[in-house]
Amino acid sequence: MSIFERYLTLWVALAMVAGILIGNAAPALVQMIAAAEVARVNLVVAVLIWAMVYPMMVGVDPAALKTAVKQPKGLGITLVVNWLIKPFSMAALGVLFFEGLFADLLSPEDAQQYIAGLILLGAAPCTAMVFVWSQLTRGDENYTLLQVSVNDVVMVFVFAPLVAFLLGVTDIEVPWETLVLSVLLFVLLPLLAGIWTRRRLGSAAQVKAFQARVKPWSVVGLIATVAILFGLQGQVILDRPQVIALIAVPILVQSYGIFAVAYGAAFALKVPHRIAAPCALIGTSNFFELAVAVAISLFGLNSGAALATVVGVLVEVPVMLSLVGFANRTRSGFPGR
Repeated sequence: MSIFERYLTLWVALAMVAGILIGNAAPALVQMIAAAEVARVNLVVAVLIWAMVYPMMVGVDPAALKTAVKQPKGLGITLVVNWLIKPFSMAALGVLFFEGLFADLLSPEDAQQYIAGLILLGAAPCTAMVFVWSQLTRGDENYTLLQVSVNDVVMVFVFAPLVAFLLGVTDIEVPWETLVLSVLLFVLLPLLAGIWTRRRLGSAAQVKAFQARVKPWSVVGLIATVAILFGLQGQVILDRPQVIALIAVPILVQSYGIFAVAYGAAFALKVPHRIAAPCALIGTSNFFELAVAVAISLFGLNSGAALATVVGVLVEVPVMLSLVGFANRTRSGFPGR
C-alpha cells in the first residue's frame, strides 16, 4: 500500500480543511468551477473523476470472466450482497436515520439530499481499493480481479435503473437523462478505455507498470474533488459541523452490517479465506468515485447528496482497515487458508 493509500483518510481530511479555507478566501473561484457545466455534468469534476476511475478500469481483465463458473460461491456472495442487499439496506438506513431518528435535527430538504447520497454510495460497490484490501488479507489476486471484472460489467447495466428505483421509492425526483449520462461517462467509457489500454499494453507486467505510473493521478483527482466540494459546502459545515457526524452514523452501521452478512455467508458456505475475505470486503467498500460523480451530476456540487458521498470517503478507510484486521485474526476458522 502506497503512502497515499495508507493515509487516505488523512489526505481527505486535509482536502476538506483546504476546501473550506479556499471557499472562504476565494469564493468566486469555487463558484466559477461550479458554473462550468454541460448537461448538468460539471466539466472540471468530470476530468477529475476520469483521473480517479481510469487507472482502476485498466485492471479489469475481460478474460477473467470465463473462470467465474469454476468457483461460484465467492462470486455469488459478492453479487448477492452488492446488488440484492446492500443498496436496499443503505436506502432503508437512510430513511430510518434521516426521516426518523434524526428528523428533528435536519430540515426535510436536507434529509432527502443525504438519503440520496447514501443511496448512491450503497449502489456503487468498490472497484479499486478492493485490490488493496485483498492484498492486506492475503487474498487470491486472480479471483479478486474476477470479482471486480464481473462487478463492473454488472454495474454498467444495473446501476442506473437501481438508483432510479431507490430514489423513486424515497420520493426523490430522478433526472433520468443525467443519470444515464453519468453512467456512460463515468463507468462505461472508462471501462472501454481501460480494456483498450490493457490490450495495447499486452503483458500483465506492462499493465502493472502502467497502473503504477497513472495511479497517483487517481488520488490527486479524489483530493481535488473533495477540496472543491468542501469549498462549496464550507460555510454550511462551519455553521453545522454535527452534520458530518450524522451522515457518518448510517454509513458505519451499513459497513459493519454488510461485512457481517458477507463474511458470515462465506464462513457458512466454507469458502476458502483467500476468497472469503476479499468477497466480504468488496461488498463492504464503495466505489465512492462513481458515487461522488453521479451525486454532483444529479444534484449539483453544493448539494447535500454530494456532501454525503464525500463523508463516505472519509469514513471508509479507517472502517476497512479495522475489518481487514478482523479478517486476518479470524483466518484460522476458514478452510484452505
